[in-house]
Amino acid sequence: MPERIGVEAEQVRRLVEAQFPQWADLPVEPVAKGGWDNWTFHLGTDLVVRLPSAAEYAQAVEKEHRWLPVLAPRLPLPIPVPLAQGKPSADYPHPWSIYRWLDGMTATAGRIADPVEFAVDLAGFLVALQNIDAVDGPQPGIHNWFRGGTLRTYDKLTQRALDELDGHVDVELAREIWARALGARWDGVDRWFHGDVAEGNLLLGDGRLAAVIDFGTCGVGDPACDLAIGWTLLTADGRQAFRDRLSVDAGSWARGRGWALWKALATCLYTYQDPADAVEFTGAQRVLAEIFSEYAGGRSGPPAAIVPPPA
Repeated sequence: MPERIGVEAEQVRRLVEAQFPQWADLPVEPVAKGGWDNWTFHLGTDLVVRLPSAAEYAQAVEKEHRWLPVLAPRLPLPIPVPLAQGKPSADYPHPWSIYRWLDGMTATAGRIADPVEFAVDLAGFLVALQNIDAVDGPQPGIHNWFRGGTLRTYDKLTQRALDELDGHVDVELAREIWARALGARWDGVDRWFHGDVAEGNLLLGDGRLAAVIDFGTCGVGDPACDLAIGWTLLTADGRQAFRDRLSVDAGSWARGRGWALWKALATCLYTYQDPADAVEFTGAQRVLAEIFSEYAGGRSGPPAAIVPPPA
C-alpha cells in the first residue's frame, strides 16, 4: 500500500504563488470527495490543482502531461487537459498539475437519466479511445498498477480473498469465473484504455454522460480492464448495450468480468470484518451479485477461448 502524505490548502497557496504567480490571487479550496490517488483543490472557479498523494501516484504526472493533449481532440467527450506542471519543492515532494475544472455530477445509478443511453455513450467514448494510435503509448507498469496487463498480477491477492471469504461469498462460483478470466485469450494488439472507468470518474450533465476524468491509470495494452464498469455501475440492459456497441469478443468479456471480480473480492477482503466498513462491503457484495447473475445467466455469449496457464 502506498504511503500517502497529506496536503493542506495553505501549502497549495504557497506552491501556486511561488511557481505560477499569475494565479496567486485565486482562492484555494479543497474539492469535496477529491479522490484517493491525488489531493484535489479548486483554484478559483475555473481551475483545479491535483497533487499526488504518494510517490507511486506521482509517476502518472509526466504521462498525463505527455498524452492527454494528444488524446483530448480525438475523443467525443471532454477530458482533463493539463495547463501547467508544478515542480517538487520544500513544501511538497512530487510533481503536480493545474487543470481546467470540468463541471458535472459524478455518475450514480440514481442520477443517470437513461441507463441504456448512458451505456452506449460510454462505449462510444471507449471505442474512440481504443482507435487512437497506440504507438509509443505507456505500457502497463507501476504508474497504472498494471492495468492493461495480465490479471495474473492480482492472482495471489484474489486467491487469498477466496480463501478468507469462504462462507461470506460464493467462493466456488467466484473461483470458476476467475479461472475463466485468467485463461481467456487477448489478441496481443495494444489499444488505449482509461484504466479506472468508475462512477467517480464519469461526470453527468442533465443525467447524461458529459465528461470522463482522471486518466492516471491510462495506458496501452489490453483494454479489458475498462469493461469492469459493466458490472459495477451499468444495469443488465445497459451492460448488454455496452457490450454490443463495443463489439466485445467472449475472451475480452471474460477478462473484463475478471477485473470487476478482483476489485470486488479485494474490497470484501478489506472490509468484511469491520462494521465501520459496512457500506463498502455491501457495495462490493452488490457487484459480486451482478457478476454471478450475469455469468450464470449466460448473457456473456459463447465460451471464451481458453489457454492453459504457463508451466
